[in-house]
Amino acid sequence: MYAQREDTGASEATGEVDAASSAGAPAAEPTATPPRQTTDAPAHQHRRVTSFRSRRSSLSTKQQSTWDRRWPELGKVARSDDGEPAPLIDTADWFGRTAPVVLEIGSGTGISTLAMAQEEPHLDVIAVEVYRKGMAQLLGGVDRAGLTNVRFVRGDGVDVLEHMIAPGTLTAVRVFFPDPWPKARHHKRRLLQAETVALISSRLKPGGILHAATDHADYAVQIAEVGDAEPTLKRTSVDADLPISVQRPTTKYEARGMRMGSPITELIWEKL
Repeated sequence: MYAQREDTGASEATGEVDAASSAGAPAAEPTATPPRQTTDAPAHQHRRVTSFRSRRSSLSTKQQSTWDRRWPELGKVARSDDGEPAPLIDTADWFGRTAPVVLEIGSGTGISTLAMAQEEPHLDVIAVEVYRKGMAQLLGGVDRAGLTNVRFVRGDGVDVLEHMIAPGTLTAVRVFFPDPWPKARHHKRRLLQAETVALISSRLKPGGILHAATDHADYAVQIAEVGDAEPTLKRTSVDADLPISVQRPTTKYEARGMRMGSPITELIWEKL
């Protein structure tokens, strides 16, 4: 896993297997199955090359206890055990209020997610992640902080965008440090391709924000190219008057990467 995954973790897709049981004894965690091919699938549905790296993990006793207690209220899965995609999310019903909604794809262990949700209580945040242990860490942080504006979806970020988010409903999408897949033969696995950026834009409200960050120079160039080429987006800056904060907390791993000479590129677009 690329270095940034430790504490920002943009493992955006489903497919890894965990070992945990709600009863406390080890058991196989269900894994999502590949989507079925249908004649009415979205145009980009054919791209199912995953942007994640598989890993196994188990939750601590405390994490499992918190998961069992809070997940039924705060969590959803992008696909059922038989591979059916989840239905559209009614955010007003799920959060119990009507508020601007931010989707974070690849929340990892949630350091940035938690800090930004605390700073922006007027926003509702949906954290999307495949890595269950990372999601459990964020869930524990949300529980300890008593936050009411964070919800969770475990699964493929593209699945979530396609099936669970209605067009024109999001105030922002955040993608922090997605896996750069640095080898040329793996570039097709990168999340932020032209078709995914177009999908993200379709889910944004006019004036909504796509905020991406990476510390991989080559991936930064690709993200910039596809974002700038998307006709429904226009580039903006951290100094603009935006509906969300684009000031991220610097994680310890990110700071270490910067000391090693990996500059951070922040890329921000506004929906036209």
